[in-house]
Amino acid sequence: MTINKYYIIAGEASGDLHGGNLIAAIKGKDPQCLIRCWGGDKMAAAGGALVKHYRELAFMGFIEVVKNLGTILKNLKFCKEDILRFKPDVLVLIDYPGFNLRMAKWAKQQGIKVVYYISPQVWAWKENRVKMMKQCIDKMLVILPFEKDYFKNKWDWDVTYVGHPLLEEIAKKQTADNELLIRDASGSVNQKPVVALLPGSRKQEIEKKLPVMLEVSKAFPDHQFVIAQAPSLDHSFYQTFTSPYPNVSIVNNRTYDLLLQSTAALVTSGTATLETALFEVPEVVCYKGSAISYQIAKRVINIKYISLVNLIMDKEVVKELIQDEMNVKNLTGELGLLLNNAEKKQQIKSDYQELKSKLSAAGAASEKAAAIIIASATQ
Repeated sequence: MTINKYYIIAGEASGDLHGGNLIAAIKGKDPQCLIRCWGGDKMAAAGGALVKHYRELAFMGFIEVVKNLGTILKNLKFCKEDILRFKPDVLVLIDYPGFNLRMAKWAKQQGIKVVYYISPQVWAWKENRVKMMKQCIDKMLVILPFEKDYFKNKWDWDVTYVGHPLLEEIAKKQTADNELLIRDASGSVNQKPVVALLPGSRKQEIEKKLPVMLEVSKAFPDHQFVIAQAPSLDHSFYQTFTSPYPNVSIVNNRTYDLLLQSTAALVTSGTATLETALFEVPEVVCYKGSAISYQIAKRVINIKYISLVNLIMDKEVVKELIQDEMNVKNLTGELGLLLNNAEKKQQIKSDYQELKSKLSAAGAASEKAAAIIIASATQ
């Protein structure tokens, strides 16, 4: 009997989450297979032999990448050598384009089949990558419904839409019995309606946005504002911001449990905007960067909206407050609408249902992706 071999590379926490579900789905359909992977604890727990943890790979921003160039090049060299020793039937790349697109190009030269799961967001920036991607990737599996038309209409490339893997992850959380006890500043169990604050995961972005979000809490003393602490940052970092605000508290590594209890949320642009919508929490999307970064981003990023919710729906479902518009007055006004305007709340709820329907149209993403990957290995 032939044993199929899969080599899977993810380089971030989100890739590890989706990679874990993917490995579980592959193992369910192909129980005798062998899987080596770069990723994290979830991929290892699902049955992948972990070669490198994503904590060793996560270099964000131009300066950090330059400073760690030696390590990045060593990782690329080691990865290539490990793949050649393992001789996989298929190489599966999950997002993480800076590293994975290099691996795709190299693997194609070696005659190794390449399946890319979760496309780089080339529709937003670095579109020139698509020509190389089309040449080096045997199957592209996309998770946003508009990506299929984008690649077909603009690049004449047939890619496969498999649905969004966050849907299955959030469905699991919604059925789990894992209540989060939120406490107020005095340590008592909170009795007020909750507003979630999701200010991002990197110090730089939190320092820009969190002070504005916290000022808004003064206008809503009858609500408890709760910050979702990033697991990579210390509690003390957040306390330097929160001490003047009596109705603000912090929870660590429990973002989904927090969203399950929230009546509204102020959310930094990124995947968190989609996660919040899938939990059906009305939200305001916030972005604020340095003046220089913002000017550069405006020139290189080619999209109508910054939140995935609005991009997928191709209309403004949730309010986006960007740069100078993200101020205390605007944020207070928009949050007031979400909390007090019944018509606004009903419209968002209706749009969220349509969003879920668009994302689930393809079926369970992990199962569908696994079936395609297994078929690629045996062809």
